[in-house]
Amino acid sequence: MGRAVNGDGRAPWQGRVDAADGDAGLRWHQLVEPWRAGAARGVALLGLASDEGVRRNQGRVGAAQGPQALRQMLANLPVHSRFTLYDAGDVACGAGALETAQDEYAARAAKLLDEGQLVVGLGGGHEIAWASYLALVRGRSMRNANAKLGILNFDAHFDLRKDERSTSGTPFLQALDHAAANGLSVEYRCLGVSEASNTRALFDRARERGVVWRRDDELTLLALDARMAELADWLRTIDDLYLTFCLDVLPAWVAPGVSAPAARGVALEVLEPLIVAAAGSGKLRLADIAELCPPHDIDRRTARVAARIAWRIVRAHLDVPR
Repeated sequence: MGRAVNGDGRAPWQGRVDAADGDAGLRWHQLVEPWRAGAARGVALLGLASDEGVRRNQGRVGAAQGPQALRQMLANLPVHSRFTLYDAGDVACGAGALETAQDEYAARAAKLLDEGQLVVGLGGGHEIAWASYLALVRGRSMRNANAKLGILNFDAHFDLRKDERSTSGTPFLQALDHAAANGLSVEYRCLGVSEASNTRALFDRARERGVVWRRDDELTLLALDARMAELADWLRTIDDLYLTFCLDVLPAWVAPGVSAPAARGVALEVLEPLIVAAAGSGKLRLADIAELCPPHDIDRRTARVAARIAWRIVRAHLDVPR
């Protein structure tokens, strides 16, 4: 077994060791170390152990266990080129205090960003998105005060709900409202929207707010070239990118362990090229993966695919010429 690193004191990183293969046999658990202030630049994992937003949004709970389940699947992933990997632990949401947890997560993520880390957020419900957005706009990681921030969300849902409190269904309306109130340039794009899972009010709100989206039935292998071209065109117009991936954009048989499993979803072979193009654009500042709900996972399928997505994001980011 590999050396254990306790990111938050609870969940060690452990996995297979292929000592005979030397560096060519390395896995993530052999690279990861606890984050410390002033550490060299690299990739920092930060969890939001919360499903309070899902509970408020009337979904099935269990996502608070997501960050630890995702770490377990990340541990055994292969290292094809050495990089610096940190575990910055988890922010836990206690006693329903979601807003407090989101503020703490935002502060910790902003510090990591300001030190030059690529932050990869581990959810938890999609309430992580509001905290991630706050980390970006409160910190110094964006290129300049006038930078245009692009939010790219792979999701079956717009998450533009109106609510008096923060939930897993409100983060992007919160972000757009905050940007408008503070004179920030923010564009939101959502890929994989299910027409059968969003009300007319949500589609109307998306139009009113200038959201660009593609439905799940527009994300097919036959349409992939067109979607890739659209994404490339959009990426050229923004300065900084926040990429967020909600696991319920995948078909239920691929990702059963989510708050709201998708009846149709989008195939992974369509999503992966789009993810790689975005993460490899040179503009990625922060990425997160949301809605991993281990109590409802089957054979840890969802955790495995979540780990693969995180692995693809990190690899694409590292491949960008520096």
